[in-house]
This record gives sequence, structure tokens and C-alpha cells, in this order.
Amino acid sequence: MAKYDTPDIRNFVFVGHGDSGKTTLTESMLFKAKATNRLGEVAEGSTVTDFEPEEKARKISIEAAVVHVPWKGKELNLVDAPGYADFSGDAVGAISAVETAVVCLNAVTGIMVNTRRMWGYAAKAGAARAIFINKCDLDNVDFDALLASVRETFGETPRVAVMPVGTGPGLKGVVSVLDADAHPDAAVKKQAAAFREKLVEAAVETDDKLMERYLEGGEISKEELEGALRKAIVQGKVVPIVCTSSRKDIGVDTAMDFIARYFPSPIEGRQREGHAPGKKEEKVAFPAKSDAPFSAQVYKIISDPHVGKLAYFRVVSGALAADTNFYNARSARTERIGKIFRLFGKDHQAVDRLVAGDLGAVTKVDDLKICDTLCQADKPIEYPGIEFPKPMTSLAIEPKNRNDDTKIGIAIPKLAESDPTFLWTRDRQTHELVVTGMTQLHLDVTFHKLKAKFGVEVTTKTPKIPLLETITAKGDAQYRHKKQTGGSGQFAEVWMRVYPLERGGGFEFENAVVGMSIGRQFMPSIEKGVKSVMERGVVAGYPVVDVKVEIYDGKEHPVDSKDIAFQTAGREAFKLCVQQARPVLLEPIAKVEVTVPAEKMGDIMGDLSGRRGRIQGSETSGKYAIITAQIPQAEIKNYASELRSITGGEGDYAVEFSHYDVVPSMIAETIIEKYKASRAGEKPEE
Repeated sequence: MAKYDTPDIRNFVFVGHGDSGKTTLTESMLFKAKATNRLGEVAEGSTVTDFEPEEKARKISIEAAVVHVPWKGKELNLVDAPGYADFSGDAVGAISAVETAVVCLNAVTGIMVNTRRMWGYAAKAGAARAIFINKCDLDNVDFDALLASVRETFGETPRVAVMPVGTGPGLKGVVSVLDADAHPDAAVKKQAAAFREKLVEAAVETDDKLMERYLEGGEISKEELEGALRKAIVQGKVVPIVCTSSRKDIGVDTAMDFIARYFPSPIEGRQREGHAPGKKEEKVAFPAKSDAPFSAQVYKIISDPHVGKLAYFRVVSGALAADTNFYNARSARTERIGKIFRLFGKDHQAVDRLVAGDLGAVTKVDDLKICDTLCQADKPIEYPGIEFPKPMTSLAIEPKNRNDDTKIGIAIPKLAESDPTFLWTRDRQTHELVVTGMTQLHLDVTFHKLKAKFGVEVTTKTPKIPLLETITAKGDAQYRHKKQTGGSGQFAEVWMRVYPLERGGGFEFENAVVGMSIGRQFMPSIEKGVKSVMERGVVAGYPVVDVKVEIYDGKEHPVDSKDIAFQTAGREAFKLCVQQARPVLLEPIAKVEVTVPAEKMGDIMGDLSGRRGRIQGSETSGKYAIITAQIPQAEIKNYASELRSITGGEGDYAVEFSHYDVVPSMIAETIIEKYKASRAGEKPEE
């Protein structure tokens, strides 16, 4: 039985760019709270939260790991999330499970690409936010310049709550600006008072009566200020800035005190609303209390062929006991569970009960997926799905060992089940197995997992671009198929017209024959012949789309006309029609949004134009420029590395499919000639 209840829980996740010291700060907190008896080191691979082999080898966090830290009567549930955008899916899942996202900054390098990205994800999820400035003991720390950069990028809501006393090698400690009156240094007290005034001003704005009293010079009690500040943090009116040096163990306990006192509990934080299963218009909500109906949401899954499936979930309301049942709103099935766990890095600690706000896990329930809602069958609820980042880097893969075809068919879906930013598909046009991840590094790590967990090695190559063919004009042709080889022959004659349809129009087939020159029974055969060509292409071997086919005349023979004859005639007539109808190739066009330092805007626009991109617009946000463009998918294969090179690692981009457009004629001619050369010498179809 838990020795705490929902009001005592503080759920938060460390997010931000890599090298901001999130894992080291986590280690310091665990050691400070006596949850561990030694400080782990990232360089040594001995930390609690970086326990996967790939994390130890690369010295970076790849998976979001959960630990719990008892501190002064509060239960701090901390999630150490990956700092690199390559693995941001785990960070986004963790944000969905907590009340507060702590955006960590390196005091020297400051705001980086993933800092801004995580700030945005936290805002979109409705989480409260805080900023922890770590590594304040490093050389070349300019605290005032860093604060100016924070305000320029994130606005005026960030307010200093725990300030450093000195910086760099001269860092002597930290002090809470709310408790600095007793500090012996007058200069420190003066600076803290200025920060305190700004923090309190923002906090009291959440309560009109409190603000009126404050403006009139009245006293505000410590309890009132604590409540107002927690409320302001939940509402996003205050983003507290807390300074630490986890390496020198400076400010770690002060940071934990601040978390325990001012971070919102599950009762005070954002309240999650769901709906009746399958009825999104029918809203349902349960209070975040342990005596409410039970509900929870899965935010992470680990699938291992040896251990099985481990599902991480957040208890939203009520409580879940071991050796009981829950109802899965997605599958509409009641599942029996045995043990339930709290997680401490890689260790699973069995518990009897989890209450609202707890982060727990369950094993041996195979039909669980990320975003699933667990609840009571008699009081069902379904929570909205988690919006994960869209992966952008694709590779075609195949097993090195041909005997591993079956194994890879099992392993790839398992990996995708654990990682919503890892997608796979069997391309119907190119017949390639294509996997898509956030970056090349993300895919490399996934392939290592594939080998380590499932024993499958793969070779990779750039996937073929899924081009299409279409027509731009009317085409008209006839084809007579006549074959006599002894015995029953074959005869069919088809007169056909083709017309272009608007993009996305698909395929239309019309029987416009007047009279009985072709019997109706042969129309499906003609259509089948046409579709067989549409699948294989006419000019370059790519599927034909957006075409209307009209059969307006023809001939049949009372003995020799049969289905196979009209299939052949329909196929060959369609080829002739397409050749007359000014055929073109279509290529997929992507919509790209690129965020770069403003001074790099010209370089990026030039690079995009050089990739046949069309600039759609641009705007500035602080010191960054946001450029939107449409660019052929073929031109963005290696864009991530190019963007890093141009911007010195400060650029970021997002891409999604936009539409298909005509391939320029010079490029199309090259593609068509290659296709003709590859077909040379092939036996004609019969």
C-alpha cells in the first residue's frame, strides 16, 4: 500500500537539448534523496536512467526512463527524457504523462534546437513548464546574456526563482529569491529582491483580490504566495527559472525543495478530459483523486522477444490494485493483470496499488498499444491520443540473410509498436520494405536493436521515389487483337478514348458503345486489361492515375471473342491512347517548415531554391526565422545533414506530404530513357 496519496505526488520530466546535464542532475537528485548510495556517471555507463546498451555505448539518453524520489514528504516522479531530437518521440510521450515539463539548459550553450522544440511540445500538451539552468559552474557563463536570450525566445513568462551566487568557477551556491532575506551578502539580497518582485508580480495576477492587496502594499502570507505561484505555473503565467550545478552538487537540494513546494500535484495540474469510447462528442472526465473511477493512459511500450511487453502508463484517476482487471477502451476487452510495478530505471518494483497521478507499468498484457486508455468497464472513458513527432528520414531495407525474411516480418512491427516515430511500409509500387525514422541516427539505433533483440541484420539503401504517370490531353486509339494458332482463335477490337481527370480524380471507366458491337459481358475484361497497364505504367514503369477511359466502339467475333482477347485489346488500346495524350510523370511534393537563426535565412532560401523548392513564406520569431516551402521529395533525401552543415547544428525542420506535381521535362526524359534501356530486349506481352 502506498504511503502517500495523490496530493503528495509531483510528476515532472527533464527535457531539452543534449548535453544540458539532465541525466547527471537526475543522478544527483537520487543520491541527495538517498534513493541510491552512489553517484552514477554518464561517461562510465553507470547511471540509473541510461541502462540500455546503446545508451552506455553512445553516452547519450535514448529511452525515457522513470525514477521516483521521496523528498520531504512528497513523492517526486521524475522522467529523464532523451535530449536529442532523434529520439524526441519518447520525450513527447513522457510529457503527456506528467504535470510539469522541465526544460533544461546548458548555462554556456543556452537555447539550442531541441530546447525550442520541447518548449513547443510542452505548450501544445498543456503541461506546466519550468526552466532549469544547469552547469552554472562552467567557464564563460554569462548569466545576464542567457536570461536575455530566454526572454527573447520564450517571452516574459520565465522568471528567476532560484538564482546563482556567482557564476562559472566562482559559483558559490544558489539562493531561492523567495527566501533570500537572511542571506549575509547585501548584493545578493538586492539582486534576489529584484527577481522576487518580478516573480511575485506574475504570481499574484492569478487572484484579483491578492493582486489588489499586493499593489496596495498589504502583506501576503507564505501559504498564499505558495498557492498563487503553483496556480501561476499551471496556467503558464510563470515559468520558474532554477539554477544548479549538478556536477558540483550546488543547488540540487534547493531545486528539489522548489519542486516539492511549487510544482503542481496531479490535483492542481492540468486536468485530462476524455470521451465515451467511440463517441468523441460525448465528453467524460474524472477527478484526479484516488477515490474516483479508475482510468489510465499508456504512454510508452517496450517489446522484447525474451522479456515480453512492458507497458508504461499514467494513472489519471482512481486507483489500480494488483491481481485485478481493467477494461481497454480501444479493444473493448477486459484484461486480467497480475503484478503492477513502479519503475526505477531498469528495475521493476512490484506494488500492491497505484493511485491517481502515479506512473506505473504492467507486463504480460499483449494487446496494449501506446495511447490506449485503461478504465472500468462500467464507467468507460477514452482519452485523446498522444500527438507524436512525424518521422522524416526513410530507408529501404532487406535482411542480410535471406533466411531472415520471416524474422524481419515479425521484428519490424514489434519495434514500431514500441516507437511511434518509427514507421514501416511495404511500398506497393516499388515493392521495397521502407522504414522511416526521425533521423539517420534514430534509424541506426533501431537497426542495432533489431540485431541485438531479434538477431536480424539488414542492408540499407535509399528508397525509390514513388513516381506516378498521368495524361494531360485527350487520347484516341483503336486496337485489334487477332490470333489464330489452330483450333479456337482469339479476336477482339476495341475503340477507346482517354481523358485527364483532376489531380486525385482516380480512375473512371465508361461504356459508351451504342448498339451491340461489343457485348456488355466483355466490358469487365477490357477494364481488367486497362487496370493491368495502369499498375505497371506506360512510359516509365510507374502507376497511371487520374484517367477516364471511354469505350465507344469495337468488334467481336461469334466464336473467337473471349475474355482474354478483350483483356489484351483493352490493354494495348490503352497504351496507344496514353502515348497520344501527352503523358507526364508526377513526383511527390513535400511541405517543409525550416527554423533557422535569422542570419542564415538567405542561405537556407538559396539552398531550398537550388533543390527545386518553391518558397511559400517566411516569418521571424525572436532570433529565429521560419521558412515554409514546397520541395520535391527527391530533393530532401539528405536534407538533415545539409541543414546541420549550413546552420552549425542550429537548424530544425519538419516535413509532410503535400501533393503530386509534374516532373520537369528534362528530368522526366532521363527517367524515361533509363526505363526504356532497362526494358530493351524483353519479350513483348501477349
